[in-house]
Amino acid sequence: MSLTESSKTAVEDLETVTSLRHFGERNFSFRVTRPRSLRFRSGEFVMIGLPDAEGKPLLRAYSISSPAWDDDLEFYSIKVPGGALTSRLQRIEVGDQIIVRPKAVGTLVLDGLLPAKRLWMICSGTGVAPFCSLLRDPETWERYEDVVLAHTCRTKDELAYGRLVVESLPDDPLVGEACGGRLHYYPTSTREESPRMGRITDHIRTGDIFNRLGFASWTKEVDRVMICGSMELNTDLMQICKSSGLDEGSNSRPGDFVVEKAFVGEGMQPL
Repeated sequence: MSLTESSKTAVEDLETVTSLRHFGERNFSFRVTRPRSLRFRSGEFVMIGLPDAEGKPLLRAYSISSPAWDDDLEFYSIKVPGGALTSRLQRIEVGDQIIVRPKAVGTLVLDGLLPAKRLWMICSGTGVAPFCSLLRDPETWERYEDVVLAHTCRTKDELAYGRLVVESLPDDPLVGEACGGRLHYYPTSTREESPRMGRITDHIRTGDIFNRLGFASWTKEVDRVMICGSMELNTDLMQICKSSGLDEGSNSRPGDFVVEKAFVGEGMQPL
C-alpha cells in the first residue's frame, strides 16, 4: 500500500536535515529537527516528503527510528530506483528542508501487546526502523525480560544500519545498562554469504533460531511478537504466530502479536 498525499505544505511542516549517512548503494539514514507539536510512541510512523515538480507535497509513510524521547527525528530509507520520492530524498544534504507532518500513527507499539516475558521483533529490509526506536526506549526494557531482534536482508550492507544501532546500545544513556545480556540479535542474509543464511521464517519453522538462542518455541504465556516487512514476510509470520496459538493485537485491543501493514509494497527490499 502506497501512502501519498497532495495538499499545500504549511511552513510549520518543514524541518531541517541535521545529519545523514549512506549504507552501501541501497540504503541511507538521516536525522531532521523535530516538529514542536509532534508527540509519538516509539514504533510509530509519520508522513514525510518533498515538494513535487508542481510544488505539491509528495509524501510517504516512514517509521521513526529514533526513540520518543529524542530531540531530533531519525529515519532509515531504501533507495528505490526511479522512486518518485526516494530518488530525490537520497540526495538531500545537511541544511536542506523536508516536509514532516506532525501526526504519528502505527501498530508497532508496546500498547498493542499484552504483558509477557519475551519480545520478538522480526523484520526485513527497512522494516528494522521502528524496532530501532523501540530498542532505545526504556519502557521496552521495563516490560520485557528478553528482547530478540531478528532481521533478514539480502546483503551485509543492508544489515549494517540495524547492527549499528544494536552495537551502540551498551553506550546508550538511558537503556545501556538495562539491555545488558537481555538483547539477542539474530541477523540473516539471503544472497550474500554470512554466518546465518536464509529467510528468518525458515529459521523459525525449523526451530534453528530457538536452538541457537536457547529459547523454547513461541507460547502464549511467554512470547510477544512484532512484525514489519514485505507482504510475504508479514503473511508467513502471521500464520506462524496463529499456529503457535498467538492472537493478533491492536491499539484498541492488545494481543500477542502485532503487524505493521502500512509499508507493504512501498520501499521494501525483495529478499
